[in-house]
Amino acid sequence: MAGSARVSSRLRATEAEGDEASESPLPSRRGGEGAQLSAYERKRLRNISENARFFASLQLSESSAKLHKTTLKRKTQGIKSRVKSPKTETKTTCRRSMRLQRIDPLGIPLPEPEAKVEFPVEEEHARLPPGPHPMVATVKEPETDTFLSMWAKISQVESKKSQKSSCNLESYKTHLRGMVLREEHVAKVVKSRVCSVAVHPSESRTLVAAGDKWGQIGLWDLDSSLENGAYAFIPHSLAVSCLHFSPVNPAHLLSLSHDGTLRSGDVTQRIFEEIYRNESHSLSSFDFLASDASTLVIGMWDGKVAIVDRRTPIPSPEILADLQSKTRTVHVHPIYREYFVAAGDRNVSIYDARHLKSRSQPVVALSGHTKSVASAYFSPVTGNRVVTTCADDTLRVFGTQCLSSLAPILTTIRHNNNTGRWLSRLRAVWDPKRDDCFVVGSMTRPRQIQAFHASGELLHSFLNEDYLNSVCSINSWHPTRYLVVGGNSSGRLHVFKE
Repeated sequence: MAGSARVSSRLRATEAEGDEASESPLPSRRGGEGAQLSAYERKRLRNISENARFFASLQLSESSAKLHKTTLKRKTQGIKSRVKSPKTETKTTCRRSMRLQRIDPLGIPLPEPEAKVEFPVEEEHARLPPGPHPMVATVKEPETDTFLSMWAKISQVESKKSQKSSCNLESYKTHLRGMVLREEHVAKVVKSRVCSVAVHPSESRTLVAAGDKWGQIGLWDLDSSLENGAYAFIPHSLAVSCLHFSPVNPAHLLSLSHDGTLRSGDVTQRIFEEIYRNESHSLSSFDFLASDASTLVIGMWDGKVAIVDRRTPIPSPEILADLQSKTRTVHVHPIYREYFVAAGDRNVSIYDARHLKSRSQPVVALSGHTKSVASAYFSPVTGNRVVTTCADDTLRVFGTQCLSSLAPILTTIRHNNNTGRWLSRLRAVWDPKRDDCFVVGSMTRPRQIQAFHASGELLHSFLNEDYLNSVCSINSWHPTRYLVVGGNSSGRLHVFKE
């Protein structure tokens, strides 16, 4: 309002000045009182007078006063509160296209589609019924009988027991460097991801076995004259996570699966005999508790373990105990066979099989792991060491000479163990010929299998850029020969041998 008052006063002053200019000529401000105005001054005064009359005709001062009164009146009356009318709730419905509603563009309902007959995955991977199953290859070939006969024949020859290598470390390295991979030593043996590998102990012939993700077991005769000496069998419905030739009779191939069964493939009788069955639990690993393979320790994913005696005519009731942690691998001490080591989430512990209870306490705990442990194995000759493979990208070697106290960490090796979900987890396994050397798969490029000493020294890298282009997560040694087998996630085996 102050601005409106200033405009009004200025207009009145200008109007008065214009009236004076129209009545009589004013003296010049630059000269004396009698001096006459110039033509410019007279024109300027005339314009001022006209403008003043124009603004006066607009009556701005009166309008400003009315506006001021109206504003004051509204402030005194205040603002009435408004009552909002309740909004009607509208239900929103998801729009669906006519295709999803199975309606054609004319509005006519479409007929229901016929059920697709896909590849019989459920039938192929259905749980097999209890009891023995015939040893029949997935692809029946005339050479299958010849292959099975060969397996039975080489198993009759008494194999040499694994003994500690007498050569020094430098000579051992020389043997490792002499192990090579050739084109004919690479083959696809099983259909999908390799989860377990075993090597027949024969000195005269090379026979390897692999178990895959969907219950298939493949056996490969590397010395076969045929182009493909591999034969596949399906004794399980889920992953075959553990596979061993019997230490007393390699004509028997024992296989454990997540489907809750443990079977023994007897090539002399051409059957897969059922040793143990527990459909309530998913089995993870097993080992021979007795040196004659008469009793077994079986690990389960939920932390349970079972002791099974095969000497009874019928399957005996197992001794079931809870280790209170997920159990991925179990492995028996090579000398004091009543002890076994179990690897789980972050727990690696040694237990006494003679004192298992519903909630068993470990004899020795191997602590220090910060993430889940994929495997733990005793050294094969004395059992004085345990090597573990952990998801915290570390390989650890523990001293287990004394089984009644804490096991110290002897060596830690930084190693990339992050395989992801599409690869089998890496497992470091000892060379059966030595008590101080082991191999493990590697994520480094070029792809390779690495051999380490218990001190942490990298002894050798098994690689071949022409024939090895994938990660070999699962590896196994021949018990007496310089031969190591690596399995990848596409079902291929790679054999390095001297």
